Amino acid sequence: MNRDKKKKTLYFVIGSESEWEGFIKKSTSINRDEIIILQNDGPVFLQPFGDLMRDIIINVYQHNIEEIVVVSSKDSQKDSEDALTKIYGQKELQEKRTTLDYLLNHCQPEFPEQSLKEWLEGSNSLTDQVEKIVRTLRHHPLIAPDVKVSELYLEQANENAAEEMSIF
Repeated sequence: MNRDKKKKTLYFVIGSESEWEGFIKKSTSINRDEIIILQNDGPVFLQPFGDLMRDIIINVYQHNIEEIVVVSSKDSQKDSEDALTKIYGQKELQEKRTTLDYLLNHCQPEFPEQSLKEWLEGSNSLTDQVEKIVRTLRHHPLIAPDVKVSELYLEQANENAAEEMSIF
């Protein structure tokens, strides 16, 4: 299954900033042929055995990945308040919400959150979310322990210019 002999780095980019791909390729000292970029535009809920995790695992083995870098904007925050208000405002969903809350509270470890509201909200900041993703990747049983997992936060001073992004 492993076609490539060279070790590569997988950049898992969270967010829709299209300039990130160009910035990553320009700013890293890694040869462009040794970079794989996997981008997710929406909020990321990395389930240990979900579709996204499967994509990451397949890429790790298919492309001989030695490092996974989770890339995000440090200041990005999710805003799910409107959606939550709509979900909790619908009386016809009350019975289903009660059932889901019961499942979330009593069917661990399938549901690591404690309530439906916590599950829908996710973490308050993308920074918390990235840290959770990094932990999940580091401890996943199908990711070899020698695969390094790190996080990279980008700050964009001007949304139109990738050259003005900085890494911290």
